[in-house]
Amino acid sequence: MFDISVYLPSNVLTNEMLKSEFKDWDYMKIQDKVGIRQRHIAGESETALDLAYEAAQKLFIDNDRETIDFIILCTQSPDYFLPTTACILQDNLGLPKTVGALDINLGCSGYVYGLALAKGLLSAGISQNLLLVTSETYTKHIYKKDIANRAIFGDAATASLLSKQSVAEIGEFTLGTDGSGKNNLIIKNGGLRNASDSNAREIEYGSGNIYTENNLYMNGPEIFNFTIAEIPALVKKNLIANDLTINDIDYFVFHQANQFMLDYLRKKLGIPAEKFCIDMVNTGNTVSCTIPIALKNAADNGIVRTGNKVMLVGFGVGYSWGAVTIKI
Repeated sequence: MFDISVYLPSNVLTNEMLKSEFKDWDYMKIQDKVGIRQRHIAGESETALDLAYEAAQKLFIDNDRETIDFIILCTQSPDYFLPTTACILQDNLGLPKTVGALDINLGCSGYVYGLALAKGLLSAGISQNLLLVTSETYTKHIYKKDIANRAIFGDAATASLLSKQSVAEIGEFTLGTDGSGKNNLIIKNGGLRNASDSNAREIEYGSGNIYTENNLYMNGPEIFNFTIAEIPALVKKNLIANDLTINDIDYFVFHQANQFMLDYLRKKLGIPAEKFCIDMVNTGNTVSCTIPIALKNAADNGIVRTGNKVMLVGFGVGYSWGAVTIKI
């Protein structure tokens, strides 16, 4: 398997700490259903670029940075509108000026899409050794009174090193998009269509959750409906694309959205529990970082081994979804 490193901010927000802010919040019920006990939170002055730098530096402990010739950085919480975060990361890491660099703005499908782009660049001979980085500080998008999203999301960064030889380990991709679902997971203000509103009013949604249109809004029921409508078919299509059956897959690593959703998908697809990853209890939903974090943990703990076939499945904001089967 290609090398992966993970960086988690030092600040930890536990369910007990959230309970002290939201007295009526039944955190044990949420913990049992969502499967999250704590999450890491970027510091006030800590950005996605900072997290990306730390993840890459960890990767370079055992890998030669001088061989890198391309950077793909996936984030939806960039330091600036421009320049591209990947360009700044190249300079901060001291990589050669011959390195190509680009950002992709994708959320929970971002790692799968990043692998797709990496495979294309490596297969075409444009890159020989590629650094794929995911870095998110979604918690900076969340309104302080929005307990639903504060309970779910955490911050993290990962760095993956893929070489020309890695292409043989990466199977066929199945990708999809439905932009009609844009309003169900969105930050309406702050871009060039709708400027940030210093007087944005508080809006209540769900059961006592509060946000403003300057902040992240997620329609949980609609996201769930989208997921159960598209993801089982996505998995089946990717099996066909790779000429495999569910029994041929040794392990499934889905985007770690929440435990309830993953349990539902696993049962609907008939995947045995021992072949299905649920790994978010200590990190929460880290958006594009969940799949590489879970994949690394599975490899480090001996759950997946050399020769295993692993299906990676990402889905979320956009709507955007994708799957690929890799060989460890």
